[in-house]
Amino acid sequence: MNKVGELVEAFLKNKTSAEMLDFLKGILTPNEFDEIVTRLQIVKLLKKGLPHQEIARRLKVGVATVTRGSRELRLGRFSRVRP
Repeated sequence: MNKVGELVEAFLKNKTSAEMLDFLKGILTPNEFDEIVTRLQIVKLLKKGLPHQEIARRLKVGVATVTRGSRELRLGRFSRVRP
């Protein structure tokens, strides 16, 4: 198994929200954790139809960061994320 596969398997071994939160806090720095939380909020706001500039302003991120999330949505990712 490659390194990415090992990472995916480590994620999948977490059975509860508490286990996943503990795993994420252990594997990520506080800044990385905050960035992931923000990226999820970007996806949710994009799915609600908010303009890129509005999302960037609300979340205090660059428009390029929002655009990246938009591009990933167009590729069909985040289908299970609800707005």
